[in-house]
Amino acid sequence: MLEIVVETENGERHVRVPADGLAGLVRRIGAEGDRYLVVRRIPDLPDVYAQVWHKAGGDYQLEHRDGSADRHFQAMVDDPATVIAAMTGWAAQEPGWDAGPDWTLLDMGPAPEVPPLDLDEEEHAELEACVRTELLRGYTTRARLAETAEYHLVSGDRRPVSRAQAQALADRMWRERVAEQAAWRGETDPERLTRAFAALQDSGITARENFTCCRSCGQTEIGAEGGPDARGFVYFHSQCTDSAAEGHGLMLLYGGFDGSAGTTAAIGHEVVAALQAAGLTTRWDGDPGLAITVTPLDWRRRLIG
Repeated sequence: MLEIVVETENGERHVRVPADGLAGLVRRIGAEGDRYLVVRRIPDLPDVYAQVWHKAGGDYQLEHRDGSADRHFQAMVDDPATVIAAMTGWAAQEPGWDAGPDWTLLDMGPAPEVPPLDLDEEEHAELEACVRTELLRGYTTRARLAETAEYHLVSGDRRPVSRAQAQALADRMWRERVAEQAAWRGETDPERLTRAFAALQDSGITARENFTCCRSCGQTEIGAEGGPDARGFVYFHSQCTDSAAEGHGLMLLYGGFDGSAGTTAAIGHEVVAALQAAGLTTRWDGDPGLAITVTPLDWRRRLIG
């Protein structure tokens, strides 16, 4: 798997794709509404990406940006194989990945100045605390984080944080979190959780992380997530994520799609077994009316972007 996120013009988002999957996406583009894709490494870093635009019958406009406007390069390529080789090499950070295309510097002009935030000490601390909380959850993107920063202090007609200021704050705090997680070693508890949920999904149990805002919404919406052969479900909502990030363990909600207590209990036992197989500890007495709690839990979820 390549440690990348691929986003396409038609709204698809592909996380950690194999090299042949990236190749297929490149070869696909060209039709109306599906003419470009953007590739970002995991974790996403501001102003670091590769992208390609292509209209059927024409050349491929290949670009990559290396951290700033004065490091933005472009190449016109007439075949998808060259594009695929360059993008795959860029994704894997292979030495000499850029040797093929004929790159030219793309003049993007100077980056606009972003004025400092005009906030008092209390509001500034509140804003940073809000952004930090979202980072600690680990499920956000840089775009969503900036949106949080822009709108958190909005009150009536007062909008004290501009979009550019919000993006600058979000990017600074995102970089700080990425630098912090660089010191983490090995598989973290949230990654063990993701591994357990993937195994449950493969076994016919619809498994969703950080799903909806609350239990009421989750119970209403989880049925639409399951395929025709799904036997049951397990999920946790964003309030559960907050609790886990604060060090209180993680509550999991589960059940059978047939609504019976017997099926719910059976699903609960499968969930517990999958979590334990992934190296996590659970607390549950087998009662289908009680949630499963994953505890103790060290919530260090690596950012993707």
